[in-house]
Amino acid sequence: MSAVGQNRDGERSGVSRRDFLRVGGLSVVGLSVAERAALAQNRAATDCRSCIFVLMTGGPSQFETFDPKPEAPSEIRGPLRAISTAVPGTQLSESLPRLAERAGRFAIVRSLHHDAAPIHEVGHQLLQTGRLAHGSVRHPSYGSVVAHLLGPRDDIVPYAVISGLLGDTGVNAYRGQQAGFLGSDFDPWTSAVGDGHDGASPADGSDGSDPLLPHSFLQDESESVRREYGETRFGRLCLQARQMVESGVRCVTVNLFESLVNQTTWDCHGRTHGAPADLYDYRDTLCPEFDRAFATLLDDLQQRGLLDETLVIAVGEFGRTPRINDLGGRDHWPGVWSALVAGCGIQGGQVLGASDAHGTAPIERPVAPAELTATIYERLGLDLDLPLAVDEQTELPISADRPITELLG
Repeated sequence: MSAVGQNRDGERSGVSRRDFLRVGGLSVVGLSVAERAALAQNRAATDCRSCIFVLMTGGPSQFETFDPKPEAPSEIRGPLRAISTAVPGTQLSESLPRLAERAGRFAIVRSLHHDAAPIHEVGHQLLQTGRLAHGSVRHPSYGSVVAHLLGPRDDIVPYAVISGLLGDTGVNAYRGQQAGFLGSDFDPWTSAVGDGHDGASPADGSDGSDPLLPHSFLQDESESVRREYGETRFGRLCLQARQMVESGVRCVTVNLFESLVNQTTWDCHGRTHGAPADLYDYRDTLCPEFDRAFATLLDDLQQRGLLDETLVIAVGEFGRTPRINDLGGRDHWPGVWSALVAGCGIQGGQVLGASDAHGTAPIERPVAPAELTATIYERLGLDLDLPLAVDEQTELPISADRPITELLG
């Protein structure tokens, strides 16, 4: 979030950042009486207070994670086998044994898809804003919309991205994590704690002298808690996300990676120079670290009484090609992919939608990424039809689609 309190000439306006936080900032200024009443009515209808959105940057393979195909030919099935879960008839990849044990706590959506360009940035926008940028119009992230309409809670920033905004993901394009046409007042707070550093910085680049988050956010947990999450990047990020929602942050986006270049990520094209991951990296590193961190996050939230009021989502920006390429990896495939969804009234243990036998397309209940975004809004109590002003002539409803009601218990 950018600091407020200066006019265009740089003079003080008499409103400090702390005043902005305390009164809820610009979140409801300008809303009509009817719009405020609609917000209050919707917020009263749900106990959901926060969202943790775990972005599996790079686009994980559905075959090696949440939608294995044990009966498919080997060139499609891949090198990892499927394992049973705590829910009869539901399988996950062998690389996710902890999540398999907890399958009753989350729902699996196996029919996400889009038909736009198969690049990371398109998927990032569709998942986090529900729309694609058009011309100079950049649509706001779900977290920025929540920050705008609900404001902060108890002096705590409403929207954070950890550990930093998405950077080099292949194409120089908007990635859907900022406030867009809402203005920089509603950009996210960012932090480098997920990489093990001690510092934190607002997205506006201020020096942190008037902190947006309590110092306790940056203090270490006990060794036993850190060990449960795993002393890895994924573990530190998931632990920090729990700390944030526990302290009052409404929306936390967790970028499991900020860059996809020259490192092992979910972007498993095979042993190439720029994206060196292959499917055995899923088995040996990526999935074990994710399995431990995300399973512990679900445990921790439940043990602290936070899971019923925190929507938790884990998803990548697309899936991977059904056929393994010559380098031992899989390429971009927005035709179908999967997500995990838990908390806030989501009925655990269910599988929504299905892909075909070779994991190429949805054959049951296709789900658009904007439906996932709409589900966040609905669970947090927002009126999906409430208009946002793009400019002086144009308004759009906050949601481009309807929520996934089948997920609710």
